[in-house]
Amino acid sequence: MSLGKNIQYLRKQKKITQEQLAEIMSVSRQTISRWEADEIVPELNKLVALSGVFSCKLDALVKEDMITCDEIYSEITIKQVKGFKMARYVMVTPNPEDDVNAYMDNWAKQSGLFKFQPDAMRIGWDFPFVSSELQNRFGLRGYVAAYILPEGFKTTCPGVEFANQKDADYAVITIYDPFVAAFERIPNAYKKILGSLQANGFREKPKEDVLSCFEYVYEKEGITCMDVYMHVDSVSKTDSFTIFS
Repeated sequence: MSLGKNIQYLRKQKKITQEQLAEIMSVSRQTISRWEADEIVPELNKLVALSGVFSCKLDALVKEDMITCDEIYSEITIKQVKGFKMARYVMVTPNPEDDVNAYMDNWAKQSGLFKFQPDAMRIGWDFPFVSSELQNRFGLRGYVAAYILPEGFKTTCPGVEFANQKDADYAVITIYDPFVAAFERIPNAYKKILGSLQANGFREKPKEDVLSCFEYVYEKEGITCMDVYMHVDSVSKTDSFTIFS
């Protein structure tokens, strides 16, 4: 780990020059250069200020190798997701992700969805309405899995809730090999999005008939990937895509 390399990396991620960072920090450009070269270590108050400028935790700035972390996560982009219809189900169990995903895969088979669209897209998100008692005493958690229903698909197969999602803007990040350290990499992805939104003037935007966040897992070139979506304020419609593509 190199504190100087972390400072340089975060400065470039924020797209500011050494001169600009020096002005923000009330130091000379030479001081910034020496920080990044690990010739001197910033004083504690400067480290606290740097963590604020870069929207990261002080502990991460000082201890983590952020360049290596960059190999785990993609850049964050803002995209418009077109509205869609979904079939969804929730389970509260000790291992809800696997349980509800298996349930929805079986439903997709029984309903004819896989015949209609073999590569139907399954998404998921945490179900937050589980009491602390159930979590602490019984180790229970909740998770929702949903299949995006393609246009023209119809079924009377029971066992799911049908819901509609409106057009919405999302901040999106990709995690590579998320399940290598799932309880670290996935929460960190959400933290990265929140930090980026704060740094760039966006914010989460709860809205009726719009998922606040969801996850999509897929394979790409032999690597397991997870795209994390978090709903944000409306942005330019020029950066848009259709979720089924």
